Amino acid sequence: MPPVTCIDDLKQLHRRRAPRMFYDYCESGSYTEQTFRENVSDFAKVRFRQRVAVDMSGRSTASTMLGQPVSMPVALAPIGMLGMQHADGEILAARAARDFGVPYTLSTMSICSIEDVAEATGAPFWFQLYVMRDQDYTAALIERARAAQCSALVLTLDLQILGQRHKDIKNDLTAPPRLTVKNLINLATKPRWCWNMAQTKRRTFRNIVGHAKGVDDLHSLMRWTDEQFDPKLDWAKVARIRDQWGGKLILKGILDEEDARIAADFGADAIIVSNHGGRQLDGALSTIRMLPRIVAAVGDRVEVWMDSGIRSGQDVLKALALGAKGTMIGRSYVYGLGAMGGPGVTKALQVIQREIDVTMALLGERSVQDVGRQNLVDGG
Repeated sequence: MPPVTCIDDLKQLHRRRAPRMFYDYCESGSYTEQTFRENVSDFAKVRFRQRVAVDMSGRSTASTMLGQPVSMPVALAPIGMLGMQHADGEILAARAARDFGVPYTLSTMSICSIEDVAEATGAPFWFQLYVMRDQDYTAALIERARAAQCSALVLTLDLQILGQRHKDIKNDLTAPPRLTVKNLINLATKPRWCWNMAQTKRRTFRNIVGHAKGVDDLHSLMRWTDEQFDPKLDWAKVARIRDQWGGKLILKGILDEEDARIAADFGADAIIVSNHGGRQLDGALSTIRMLPRIVAAVGDRVEVWMDSGIRSGQDVLKALALGAKGTMIGRSYVYGLGAMGGPGVTKALQVIQREIDVTMALLGERSVQDVGRQNLVDGG
């Protein structure tokens, strides 16, 4: 295998090794995928200001997120069905994040359960909550996250109704995959994936199966998930969840200045400028375009982070220069996981940290915490 020098190298390896439906699940957006594409391409419109003859010794990528020390201002975003990209994917990613010194966020729609990850890592992580119609189930999820000593709750606000993703429909996406002729032909070309999956008992949504009422097989599970996302989620329900949780609260899915101001008034500890990776409202602006407006709208009242579209350490620095205090990566580490398992997640983090360090030096900065608009041409 040639050396991995960038995230795209991991993406190509992921494509070869993961079943098509799960690679497509990662590498797709809703409808025309305009927002999915522009999340990435709009970063190219932000240009750096090079500086020279500056002492670049003693550089540091270390920072904080929610007061938590991090080796770089990057957290692993919640990814649904991560354990289908590679067996025990959530556990492997959480361990890689723990060892690298960055936060990991477990999705409600994970294959490994809250309890699985807590037992396997022995370290605090963040839990991402989808609000379901079944209020007893949602309340129980929060209590399970508390019992697992999750250090923050990431409440996703932009998935009250599921955006249509054509590839998932055409692939008949399920976890585990249905054993149709088409799927069996594809799986026959992925022996590494099949062997790893055969070694684990975690092959379905373990935060749901055994916990939600009436879910006892694949058919009932898919029916339940199709019906359960709560379209009535509003700020009053967010307030009830905040009060029930009582700990650090991060609101994910902010893409409008007015919503950002409401979230800041609401007392969120952090907000994440996100469009769900282009998987919900197609035609929405990219997050890197919306980020400066949202930072201007809330000032220093709340930590502003950004996700959706980050594929390099340079992207991280552009977000920081435009006012973000932290970032989250999703697909960038999923590529690594699907390519190489846990070591692939570590490789993705290493690539991004190296790019941050080298680019920061060429900008004339010694600490990532000093990066700002002064590092962009005409201030961005």
